[in-house]
Amino acid sequence: MPIQDFAFTFLSILFEGAPFLLLGSLISGFVDVFVSSERMSRLLPKNSAASILICGGLGMLFPMCECGSVVIIRRFIKKGLPLSSAVTYMLSTPIVSPIVALSTYAAFKGQSAAEMTIMRLCFGFGVSILVGFIVHKLPASAILRAGTTVSNETAGRRRAGLSVAAAPPAETVDFAGIVQSASFGQKILLAIQSATADFLDVTFFLILGAVVAATFNTVVKQEFILPYATNTPVAIASLMILRSLLSICSTTDAFIMATFRTFPFAAKLAALVFGPLFDFKLFWLYSLIFKKRAVIVMAIGLFILIGLVCWRIAPFFY
Repeated sequence: MPIQDFAFTFLSILFEGAPFLLLGSLISGFVDVFVSSERMSRLLPKNSAASILICGGLGMLFPMCECGSVVIIRRFIKKGLPLSSAVTYMLSTPIVSPIVALSTYAAFKGQSAAEMTIMRLCFGFGVSILVGFIVHKLPASAILRAGTTVSNETAGRRRAGLSVAAAPPAETVDFAGIVQSASFGQKILLAIQSATADFLDVTFFLILGAVVAATFNTVVKQEFILPYATNTPVAIASLMILRSLLSICSTTDAFIMATFRTFPFAAKLAALVFGPLFDFKLFWLYSLIFKKRAVIVMAIGLFILIGLVCWRIAPFFY
């Protein structure tokens, strides 16, 4: 019966994905509170290229969901972290994460799980590094919104090797200021509060994604889906657009994409790489930091690059 099949599929996705979402939110909350821009700056070398490469892999140590990473790097940029390094971390951390690796592997059991997990993390890392180097070559004024750029005094302190913590705060009252004056116990509570907010924010998108996936698998006839699934370029573009519209968290999106069994490996890989880098909700979040023109160019560029690469590798994974 369709209703029973729908309920079974929906609850399966929800119960499989929720623990990873909860774990990802908890880690994100503690990173939000305990990892300051000053601590991040001390981890990075002065060499720009090395800094970009390291930031591309920092998601393994300081994983964040895509929503949280945007908020974090806004503070980092204001406190003097190089724009190219901040953008690289923002893009890579929702993919290059142990939580995402575990959830992807768990979701794709029986569907080349190891290959999907490795290629997703490596591809996401490579794209983030590429964008970081491109941003490094561009003036910050062409990318950032007015008021987001670091102050001259803060930038000067960082170039001189002085603590950016001594620089005047960019905002009168912000979350970072509250954290700085809090005791260890209060920081724990703030981390839990931040994790709870993240979890509640993205649970809606997980439920929405589960509804769509369950509908596709139980209500929509396979005869309708098959033309999209068998044409590789169309399948790739379709799943990338669907993943972007659903705006699912990267810690759970693999459970949604894994249900589209009739679609080729390359299409699911493209969706799992493009989605955490750019989806519908991220368009508005990115616009808080970057100029709209830069956001649109980044969206189009990432869509074309990821789509073309996955199209070229598709014959190797049928």
